[in-house]
Amino acid sequence: MNTLLASVCLLLMSPGATGDGPAAARRLYVAEPGIRNYLEYGVHGVLVYDIDHGHRFLKRIPIAGLDPTGKPLNVKGICASIATGRLYVSTTRQLMCLDLVHESLLWEKTYKEGCDRMSITPDGKRLFVPSLEGVLWNVVNGETGAVESQIIPRSGAHNTIVDLDGKHAYLAGLKSPDLTIVDTGTLKPVIKVGPFSNMIRPFTINRAGTRVYVNLNGLLGFEIGDAATGKKLARVEVPGFKIGPTKRHGCPSHGIALSPDEAEIWLTDAHNSRLHVFDATASPPRLVQSIVLHDQPGWVTFSIDGSYAYPSTGDVIEAHSRKIVTTLKDEHGGEVQSEKMLEIDFAGGKPVAVGDQFGLGRAASVKP
Repeated sequence: MNTLLASVCLLLMSPGATGDGPAAARRLYVAEPGIRNYLEYGVHGVLVYDIDHGHRFLKRIPIAGLDPTGKPLNVKGICASIATGRLYVSTTRQLMCLDLVHESLLWEKTYKEGCDRMSITPDGKRLFVPSLEGVLWNVVNGETGAVESQIIPRSGAHNTIVDLDGKHAYLAGLKSPDLTIVDTGTLKPVIKVGPFSNMIRPFTINRAGTRVYVNLNGLLGFEIGDAATGKKLARVEVPGFKIGPTKRHGCPSHGIALSPDEAEIWLTDAHNSRLHVFDATASPPRLVQSIVLHDQPGWVTFSIDGSYAYPSTGDVIEAHSRKIVTTLKDEHGGEVQSEKMLEIDFAGGKPVAVGDQFGLGRAASVKP
């Protein structure tokens, strides 16, 4: 399948894309401060961009998320549900819930264990909210913010993915080489994938939930795991580039995404300020191009249809040509960077499709 055809198919697969009526308005939501608590990369709030018109800045939605002195805290994650029309933003201490239509704050909850990068079931009923590198994940009611239960892998809770079917949550901790998969209904562990060769950092999964692609401490590259058997399948290193000092995160590759058609793997390289693009159809995946960025990346994700890749540097990359076509700016023309962003599409003033912050595979069918 060529890239253009794949993009069209993926768009038609997106919730709310029916093929009739007016086209959905595509919006990119960027939460700030999305790189630590640095206010120089977009100040504070959720910045909204018009994807279809050159990623033009549209507006800033105010959010809470302050420390006791009134200073904005690090934003740790962003997710949304079109079923309920709600947007969620986490900081190191709080979880905020906003109404996407009215752009108002519905509630803000503080959890004593802290918060990190959370994920939500598509029906909007449950969020899996990691404590701040602690022993547990809080299972949070999407309507009220109340804690319904806890999952305790004791792994240094950090990154979280709920698959696109909403059946499984993938839980990765900073203190474990194993990735835990739980049933979102029963909250019971299904399997552990690993051990990988070091502690897990960012990761992503394919649409079928059969493959996990993980960044690890000390690795410029990624490893691949089989979510059905729990076994590690492969280790892929970036050829021709050296590991060196990084501004943050302390690992060479902190960010990995599948193109939505699952044909490519896009990998961050902080020291060399690059995105490395791998052919995911090859075994093992093969490096095909490296894209120079204007700063060190610490994350990467995609638009829903795969037409754009979004590294945390604020560079907007046309995925087909692999060219930087613009950079994100705020309402004053200032530089915007963030590791917490996702696409939300609207039709008739209501959200009809939502992307994700992790760069998940979205192909309807994949090879076993």
